[in-house]
Amino acid sequence: MFWDMVTLRAATTHTTMIFFGDRGIPASYRKMHGFGTNTYAFVNAEANSSIASFTMSVNNAIENLTSEEAQRIAGIDPDYHTRDLYNAIENGDYPAWNMYVQIMTPEQATASPYDPFDDTKVWLRSEYPLIPVGRFVLNKNPNNYFAQIEQIGFDPAHLVPGIEPSPDRMLQGRLFAYGDTHRYRLGPNYLQFPVNRPFKVTNFSRDGDATYHSQGGSPNYHPNSFGGPEVDKRSRNLAPVLPLHGEAKRVDNGNDDNFTQPRMLYQRVMKPDERGRLIQNIVSWLKPTRVDLQERAIQMFSNVDADLGQRIKAGLNTSQYVQL
Repeated sequence: MFWDMVTLRAATTHTTMIFFGDRGIPASYRKMHGFGTNTYAFVNAEANSSIASFTMSVNNAIENLTSEEAQRIAGIDPDYHTRDLYNAIENGDYPAWNMYVQIMTPEQATASPYDPFDDTKVWLRSEYPLIPVGRFVLNKNPNNYFAQIEQIGFDPAHLVPGIEPSPDRMLQGRLFAYGDTHRYRLGPNYLQFPVNRPFKVTNFSRDGDATYHSQGGSPNYHPNSFGGPEVDKRSRNLAPVLPLHGEAKRVDNGNDDNFTQPRMLYQRVMKPDERGRLIQNIVSWLKPTRVDLQERAIQMFSNVDADLGQRIKAGLNTSQYVQL
């Protein structure tokens, strides 16, 4: 079903090529870049907003595995990546990433030839250079995996003042889904777990299962006359004004330009040996599938580059394989 979905949604082309390329099998968590995926809005002190994309560039050299190496390691030590990260931190070889943002003005977003809120697209660094923000270092291992890892409730809706959601469709879905999932998985008061609450906060949430911080008899409504929490003025002033225009309707942007960026990846970014491994990996996964799916995949990759489609077709040689 993987190839059925991929070949029916051309927007997946870029991601699929990265997945089957060298970067799809990192040799270590410590030797791979990180990307924010979603697009956010930055708001300054004057309540002017811009669009931002996050990137974390690893300090170590990028290193990847071949399919053969990955299969061998998976059979010998399926926890290889976790063990590698744990041991590096334990030995004081702390993994580190430099954190950057790319900034786009609302005017640039409107004029962009691609949808900057589409998670399948990348922002070209030549047009939107990386701006350094800080450094991210992993310098301590958990001493209780359940309490410090399993009970973590990450949520993209938990934003600091100055960072706001954007029209990114995937982000809009995640804003609700993550918190809702955690309330089922961890309980209604998961935000009171120590790992999710480095500092106590005063709010209007009360009672329920696994309540750690009941806040005494303080009122659970706003406003009140008993010293309850108030809206932070700075946060309120950072709320941007969002101009609305046009029609509100359902839009399927799956027919956007889905091949220019994959073409750049194949022609400009990948070296000849990397292209060969990409094709080898795609062919090995396509071989067991039905002929019609193979033909659709060949057409999709031919839309990226004729050479890519032809080499995949030659590698498949479909008449030699029994189709499922």
